[in-house]
Amino acid sequence: MYLGGIDITYIIFVLPAILLSLWASAKVKSSFAKYDKVMSKKGYSGAEAASILMRANGITDVSINRIGGSLTDNYNPSSKTLNLSDATFASRSIAAIGVAAHETGHAIQHNVGYGPLVLRSTMVPVANFGSRLGPWLAILGIVLGGSGTANGYLSIWQLLTNIGLILFSASVLFYVVTLPVEINASKRALKILKETGVFDSEELKGAKKVLTAAAMTYVASALSAIGSLLRLIFISKSRQKRR
Repeated sequence: MYLGGIDITYIIFVLPAILLSLWASAKVKSSFAKYDKVMSKKGYSGAEAASILMRANGITDVSINRIGGSLTDNYNPSSKTLNLSDATFASRSIAAIGVAAHETGHAIQHNVGYGPLVLRSTMVPVANFGSRLGPWLAILGIVLGGSGTANGYLSIWQLLTNIGLILFSASVLFYVVTLPVEINASKRALKILKETGVFDSEELKGAKKVLTAAAMTYVASALSAIGSLLRLIFISKSRQKRR
């Protein structure tokens, strides 16, 4: 649907999420940069803090590794490894320890069998497949189904579109399930930072700002995926009505 050469569906369904994503990304970088300059009072590094927090929760079978990059930190449940980036591993800043604590939150989720994390882990193969193939199948079905050269095969192209939308929906669901996983990990991080005394109340405020900004990137990603799916569904339905 175009108005003056402008794709209205893109503006309605996709553009707002993209703008939110850009804002969230900038917010994360600025928040991390601000609190990366503030050293923790206890003087722990990100790796040391993660080790303390895991031991306090009875986790002794997770290894802490150093990986390249900045803000590439992650917890791998399949290998039971907590991977901290160069910007986090040895840094003694509030921001670095906050990020390390967040990843430790994922390790705790795994240790207690947190439902959404288990669900997300099982969805990874399908979500990856759906995100790569789903949108292209849907677009191919929509384009060819609306072409005059495809007369007599509209039902086939509509089937292709539907398959693409279903596959893409699996990917979108993954983004939605990721939200409670990430938010819960941040809540656990702040809780254990306080309980173990790694951070005092003032330091917790800084860590909360960093983790809250990071959470917004996941919200933006989910909204972007949902918007893209709704856009494809809307275009598909509009094409069907024209036939």
